[in-house]
Amino acid sequence: MFELIFLIALFLYTLQSILFVLGVRKKFPRLNDSELPTATVIVAARNEEKNILRCLKSLNNLEYPDNKLEIIIVDDRSDDNTGKLIDEYIHGKPVFKKIVTKQAIGGLKGKTNALANAIEIAKGEIILTTDADCAVAPTWAKTIASFYTKDVAMVFGFTSQTWDTNFSGMQNLDFVYLLTVAAGTINFDKPLSCIGNNMSYRKNIYREVGGYENLPFSVTEDFNLLFAIYKLNKYKIIYPLDVNAHVVSLPCSTFKELYRQKKRWGVGGLKSPLRGYLVMTSGFLTHVGFLLSPFFFSINVLGLLVFKLLVDFGFLLYPLQKLKIKNSLKHFIAFEFYYIIYVVALPFIVIFNKKVKWKGREY
Repeated sequence: MFELIFLIALFLYTLQSILFVLGVRKKFPRLNDSELPTATVIVAARNEEKNILRCLKSLNNLEYPDNKLEIIIVDDRSDDNTGKLIDEYIHGKPVFKKIVTKQAIGGLKGKTNALANAIEIAKGEIILTTDADCAVAPTWAKTIASFYTKDVAMVFGFTSQTWDTNFSGMQNLDFVYLLTVAAGTINFDKPLSCIGNNMSYRKNIYREVGGYENLPFSVTEDFNLLFAIYKLNKYKIIYPLDVNAHVVSLPCSTFKELYRQKKRWGVGGLKSPLRGYLVMTSGFLTHVGFLLSPFFFSINVLGLLVFKLLVDFGFLLYPLQKLKIKNSLKHFIAFEFYYIIYVVALPFIVIFNKKVKWKGREY
């Protein structure tokens, strides 16, 4: 009986993995550089003195047509040297503008309110967001903006993480894995998730859904906005896999930090549509089967275990090749241990305690 249940779960897991990769392979039309719309890049930063200069330097290297790009950095009431570092770096660079979060727009809190403050004054037709712990490719903004052909409302890009140890390497592979799922489902017009550190949308459509202030509060504001625009049922949302739109973030430095990140994402994911729960269920059952396999061991079970590893390896190979970071697969075994454990544990964590700690605030 165990073998049969494991086989069925693994079959569904494999089938959806194939579909996700097919989705992420989709191609989309592009605009020429001369056709690019005006754009505003927004970064909300809170207590990021260790990371902000890396981010600012990468933004300063962005390639974009003259007079069509602005960059707004929001100091979200930092109580370290973040604000001072921003001031010093952007001095004499007219493309940059710094604001400090002051008013609470529509009762918004945290990062969502910081973003809303910046969007209020943004001049660009397209809003692009990344995070203060990220470095963007020089071609990032113009590549993302080039996908804004007629009726496209949102464009997402891939994010990976720096890696030099098994701990950071497993996080990087997890990032790419989750974003491949996100991209595959979005490109089939069945979105499940997204990430705000490589995200963009038309400002007028953001206004059409009423802005963040018109959406219920969430610790995953990117997820909320994605589904608000999706429910309009009027526009295209796409997730191209393009190395020129690549963003590289920094991994969590401790298990405690990683736990809080996963819990925040898990709590946000509770608002996922039914299809999201079906995807999570097949993954959950497959990984439970993996953990229980030593107690029901046989040559058939061993074959299923090996097959599961091959499915995950093959799933990661394509996006990693396209992003030119295939060598990060050396951390694949560390990723598998980590992935199996958290997929099984996370549902129990978020069901019994939905409190989230993030950037020194509790929600």
